[in-house]
Amino acid sequence: MYDEDDLSLLDVETELESPLDHMEPVTAETETPKPNPEQMLALLEHQDPQQRMLAARAFCDIQDARAIPHLIRLLTDTCPLVRVSAAYGIGRNPSLDAVEPLIAQLNRDWNGYVRKGVVWALGNCRDRRSLAPLADALKTDISAVRLWAATALAQMAEVGYEAVVGAIPPLISALVQDPVAPVRSNCAWTIGQLCRELPSNVVYATAIDALIQAFAEDQDLGVREDAKASLLGVGDPRGLQLIETLEQEGWF
Repeated sequence: MYDEDDLSLLDVETELESPLDHMEPVTAETETPKPNPEQMLALLEHQDPQQRMLAARAFCDIQDARAIPHLIRLLTDTCPLVRVSAAYGIGRNPSLDAVEPLIAQLNRDWNGYVRKGVVWALGNCRDRRSLAPLADALKTDISAVRLWAATALAQMAEVGYEAVVGAIPPLISALVQDPVAPVRSNCAWTIGQLCRELPSNVVYATAIDALIQAFAEDQDLGVREDAKASLLGVGDPRGLQLIETLEQEGWF
């Protein structure tokens, strides 16, 4: 894991990777036995940061509410590997009690990998308080964090109408302006998810316009494909008509 203060010096493909990104899904069919919760709870208090990190990481596979206070405390651990593991653990054990500590850590942590884990956890907490910090991270943070903030904002669909309406403007702004194509792609995907929760109003129309613009004008094929997929998923007549017209004209 890269430990320099400024992760923005990384090139994009390297920056978007983290050793904890490749977590196996939690399924009942997994052949590997899950860690013992009692042992892992005890290790969360261990003096050795390696043991604390492994214990926090274990709660990516274990759902146990007793771990939440310990994981919240470990968000401020001196070791960044422990902090990022705690963030991932909270993401798999989301709690409303963790929202404010996560926001505080997002605002002060120098380590980009930690902030990336924090925005993922904030999204999974599905709380209105997460909207503003996620929108700010999408606008101002390094590309790896912006990438995950864009995806995390899709969880506002489960928070409520006002949260969806609040998430759309920063996503549109990033879809149009962000210099990193994967970030724009994630914005296109998230806008599509949120549009499904909106009535046909001015916010919805503005979001569809942004997807149409990205589909027709973005220089990156991946962004155009994600914008197209979102338009197809929403089923908006204007978007469907544009897609049909451009395909008939051999635009691709």
